[in-house]
Amino acid sequence: MTPVLPVLVAAVNGARSAADGPAVPVSPADLAESALAAVAAGAGEVLVHPRTPCGRESLSPRVVGPLLEVLRGAGVGVPLVVPACVGAEPGAAERSERVRSWTVLPDRAVVDFAEPGARELAEALLGRGVAVDAMVPLGGPTGTAGTDPMARFLAWPVREPGRVRLVAELASADPSLVAGLRGLPPVEVVLFGREAAAWPVLRLAGRCGTGARTGVGDVLHLPDGRPARSTAELVAAARVALREAAHPRPVGAVRSGPADQARPRP
Repeated sequence: MTPVLPVLVAAVNGARSAADGPAVPVSPADLAESALAAVAAGAGEVLVHPRTPCGRESLSPRVVGPLLEVLRGAGVGVPLVVPACVGAEPGAAERSERVRSWTVLPDRAVVDFAEPGARELAEALLGRGVAVDAMVPLGGPTGTAGTDPMARFLAWPVREPGRVRLVAELASADPSLVAGLRGLPPVEVVLFGREAAAWPVLRLAGRCGTGARTGVGDVLHLPDGRPARSTAELVAAARVALREAAHPRPVGAVRSGPADQARPRP
């Protein structure tokens, strides 16, 4: 059986807005352009937050469907992921009803297991044929319902492990936070961090051999501290960082030049 290579997910907008700078795409056309560039730079999936014209996140089929159609119509051929979280719809029951009303389906949807109703929402998505990214924060606060998010995920009987992925948001690149992941159900794992934790956690993902995530939705600066001009630039830098973390150079080895460091793997 051919092994599944770790995925690199591009978070093209996240909870950002135009106020966060020119690297953040806002319109559907700009999101499509950003997604295409991120894929060309090496992203294997695209995470996009659908928004209304006034900028509010939404799970409405009138918002989700048209955005997915724009992205796919523009030629974005990798799996598309959308979040199904409190930021888009505060009520747990309403989130499940929204996904049942979708007329155009994403390939995957993020379910935050720190939020109430996560299990029911995940089941509703699987029932629609949408794969689930079960997001669990590690090293941060527990869930809004008072239960540890990882415990809530583990209490959910994963009947279709091929359609469920554990997406762990790490507060820091502490190896002890991921040490226990080997004993989890046999699902794919993606690690990511935000802001200051983004690059250290991405390197940890490279060392652990898990999937990773980057993009202006998570971080606005490159590993050297320079502001990122786009998600594509972050993806290109992430591929270099992942490769170097997975295959560290021996002490004293000559480093390649900047052009070689920026060149993605074939």
